[in-house]
Amino acid sequence: MKMILVRRFRVLILMAFLAACALHLVLDLLPKLERSAARPSGEPGCSCAQPAAEAAAPGWAQARGRPGGELAAAASAAGDAGWPNKHTLRILQDFSSDPSSNLTSHSLEKLHPAAEPAEGAPPGQEPGAPRPPDPAHRPLLPDSGPRGPVPPPGLSRDGSLLARLFQHPLYQAPIPPLTEGDVLFNVNSDIRFNPKAATGENPDWPHEGPEDGFLPTGEAAVDSYPNWLKFHIGINRYELYSRHNPAVEALLRDLGTQKITSVAMKSGGTQLKLIMTFQNYGQALFKPMKQTREQETPPDFFYFSDYERHNAEIAAFHLDRILDFRRVPPVAGRLVNMTKEIRDVTRDKKLWRTFFISPANNICFYGECSYYCSTEHALCGKPDQIEGSLAAFLPDLSLAKRKTWRNPWRRSYHKRKKAEWEVDPDYCEEVKQTPPYDSSHRILDVMDMTIFDFLMGNMDRHHYETFEKFGNETFIIHLDNGRGFGKHSHDELSILVPLQQCCRIRRSTYLRLQLLAKEEHRLSLLMAESLRADRVAPVLFQPHLEALDRRLRIVLRAVRDCVEKDGLHSVVEDDLGPEHRAAAGR
Repeated sequence: MKMILVRRFRVLILMAFLAACALHLVLDLLPKLERSAARPSGEPGCSCAQPAAEAAAPGWAQARGRPGGELAAAASAAGDAGWPNKHTLRILQDFSSDPSSNLTSHSLEKLHPAAEPAEGAPPGQEPGAPRPPDPAHRPLLPDSGPRGPVPPPGLSRDGSLLARLFQHPLYQAPIPPLTEGDVLFNVNSDIRFNPKAATGENPDWPHEGPEDGFLPTGEAAVDSYPNWLKFHIGINRYELYSRHNPAVEALLRDLGTQKITSVAMKSGGTQLKLIMTFQNYGQALFKPMKQTREQETPPDFFYFSDYERHNAEIAAFHLDRILDFRRVPPVAGRLVNMTKEIRDVTRDKKLWRTFFISPANNICFYGECSYYCSTEHALCGKPDQIEGSLAAFLPDLSLAKRKTWRNPWRRSYHKRKKAEWEVDPDYCEEVKQTPPYDSSHRILDVMDMTIFDFLMGNMDRHHYETFEKFGNETFIIHLDNGRGFGKHSHDELSILVPLQQCCRIRRSTYLRLQLLAKEEHRLSLLMAESLRADRVAPVLFQPHLEALDRRLRIVLRAVRDCVEKDGLHSVVEDDLGPEHRAAAGR
């Protein structure tokens, strides 16, 4: 009798398991069956959801089925952004008692008609090896020297502190003349940016372009390139972008307005970041808002567990440009509709499954990451709008490899241990005997980065990157600045230790810092004016702006102490020509 009961129990367990499997299969197939039933009888069968991008751009949708090589596959991936569509998102359909709760706010990415060209994937671009001069090769960015007192695009001349700053001789010093080995990409500017390469044959695009490289409208072929591609082409040995590159200001506008066609979580890192792809095939890294402007980093937080702030990324770009480093990729703020611009266009199932409706009827999600990716730390919209920063991507690593370097003044990232530089006052002497800090200008770049981080209060500079093509004679890229601007009431003096130990600084950097300390060029006022142009302004809480002036005085005091100890010529590296030294002195 006992054996019979055991057997019956086993059979019951097996039947329950089979029933659960069948239910799971039905739930998976139900959305597809619904779509098949709703499809007109004459329409061919399709197992994919109707992409949202097709509704907005039917011309692109029709071209997706045509052959177009690898770039066509990329275009198709960007266009097939509709999985899963609203009809399959059962988890979000009936959570709210208000049927219009998901429709009350609209995305701010309303494109101007002129801002929506039918652009495709970029032409092939490889870091070119040195070659003989080619008369057909015209440099895309001939701006290797000064142009006169012209403010950067988008900045007003009348009554603008920024315009006056950028007219100063210190902001007119030219970089050395560029050779083919000094630019990241050697591109023939006569090659047009052709959507046919990505979407197949397009009847609206001429089959054969003019031989002189100009479009029928009279504009040069390079003018048809999207702004993100112009930014990539402008990178050289000495700067990420030139002072007068109009593509940078245009790219900032694109980051805030371009239609988002797909979203995926970025792998690696400690906190949630999203990779967003735009209609013009550009990509950007999205960091969502986690703190309000007024909140400071809690005093009991370690630097390695601090929040990554979206507004710090935006402010870092503007600060870097005002310091004339130009080593931070363009970053802009944006309000994103979590429903239409993240949930409905993502193909990342792991991300999509983390969406839910909060008790306050707000759309929330949390993704997957090492820190703060849980229901308790979910990112919630109001009701579905979320603020964040979008940082333009650098060129793909397959086209332009980057080398990662361990910061010599890296912190221990341990609750109790200290790094060597924190206990050895002569640590810099050891660093200066180690390549590449022994023979190049890299140590001066590290000093620039130290000053940049101290002004922001960023303690999280564990590594940095350079472009591999340029070897050791190039600049440091100032990436990942989200842990800056966390405490306006505290100045972290340990960030300045590299400057205090090495007592080295470029003359150009030193003179610009002195200029920004003057009342007529006060750093806080310049930052406030620069940040006002961003779509999520005000970007920084006023006390953070005031902290910039205070920290700038601390940096100048540290340099003066070094000069008193070692002498001006030992501390200040002269990187300016005599004409700029005289003009700066006046």
